[in-house]
Amino acid sequence: MAAITLGNRLRPLAYLSPWLIGFAVFFVYPLISTVYFSFQRYDLFTLEPVGLLNYEYFLKDEAAWTSIRNTLWLVVVMVPLRVVFGLGVAQLITRLKAGAGIFRTIFYLPSLVPLVAGTLGFVYLLNPSTGPVQAMLGAVGVQSPDWFGDPAYSKWGLTLLALWSVGDLMVIFMAALLDVPKQLYEAAALDGATGWRQFVHITLPVIRPVLMFAAVTGVIQTLQYFTQAMVAARVASGATDSAGSVFTPGYPDQSTLTFPEWLFQQGFRDFAMGYACVLALILFAVSMVFTLILLRQFRGFAEEES
Repeated sequence: MAAITLGNRLRPLAYLSPWLIGFAVFFVYPLISTVYFSFQRYDLFTLEPVGLLNYEYFLKDEAAWTSIRNTLWLVVVMVPLRVVFGLGVAQLITRLKAGAGIFRTIFYLPSLVPLVAGTLGFVYLLNPSTGPVQAMLGAVGVQSPDWFGDPAYSKWGLTLLALWSVGDLMVIFMAALLDVPKQLYEAAALDGATGWRQFVHITLPVIRPVLMFAAVTGVIQTLQYFTQAMVAARVASGATDSAGSVFTPGYPDQSTLTFPEWLFQQGFRDFAMGYACVLALILFAVSMVFTLILLRQFRGFAEEES
């Protein structure tokens, strides 16, 4: 047997070096820096150690806790609705015998629209005063709620926006549904299983990995929910970036204030970089916890099925 030289031991590391360097530069170093700055009062110009002061301030920050409640609401409500709606649309389109391509295109196109443009258009469409949706509803005597101006409806307005752009999930679910062996449905039909029982006992178990992917990525994306909430609040409030603007994220009444928005406010508007690093670490930790919980749950379901 040939002796294992030092060069042979280092060769795997050489092959992995591009990934290791990228991981160190773009993940490890930023993470360590974020932890370091979280113990500092840092405004891009001065650096002053403050110990746990930033963490203590977080516990007393009412706006931060409001943003956490709003973000968790979106995770609990928006993510399941997007998964269910995307799966339902995919199921319907895969069963169409004619026109499937047209409907697939119609449902997928909104997901290609840039986030800012899509949000602007959606806020305009649902405007209770001048929007075309209200114009059609008004013709039959129905008053549309103020989806982005009323705190009771604002998060539901963002949820409708998320459902409108569900085409990305629809395509993934369609690929998974078309990959389910037809022999399983034929055998179940011979045993007298109805369409719903076939869906529950055949379709869902087979596409479980895709459901896991949709749930995990949906939770991570929603925990980082920023652009749509910021643009919708700014448009609904009528604020601009001009001098003297009094716009603050979360309009109306902080009902759409998400955790990433508050992080952005602290770091890039108030320049409280040390406190923003605390918020970033909390967001990272919560994302990890949610991901691990979901993965464990899906793994437990898979073990039960086996």
